[in-house]
Amino acid sequence: MRMGGIVSIPPDAEEIAVQGYDVAQIDYHLGQIRRAGFIDEGGSRPMSGIGFRCLTPHGHDFLDTVRDPTVWDKTTKAAEKAGAGTLDFFWGIAKEIAKAEIKRHTGFDLQ
Repeated sequence: MRMGGIVSIPPDAEEIAVQGYDVAQIDYHLGQIRRAGFIDEGGSRPMSGIGFRCLTPHGHDFLDTVRDPTVWDKTTKAAEKAGAGTLDFFWGIAKEIAKAEIKRHTGFDLQ
């Protein structure tokens, strides 16, 4: 549902369904996305789900880090093996994997 420049996404929307997760779990994770500062809700917040106006710079940085399918796959596998689930930990793994991929493809060692 669109309200002005803001899109409201309810937790039961088919487009964001994830196999094995119920509506309450999806709603919780939408809140985590908001609290992590990945999106700008534009001051309007629905009772459940999420209001979405745009990604924040922080959200763009995260997506740019995990956009490559190889980086995403290696990151999710590494996080699963480690058994850690915080967003900062996950993103840290993704950044290191992305740096390794850049070095592998270009020879540049990013510190």
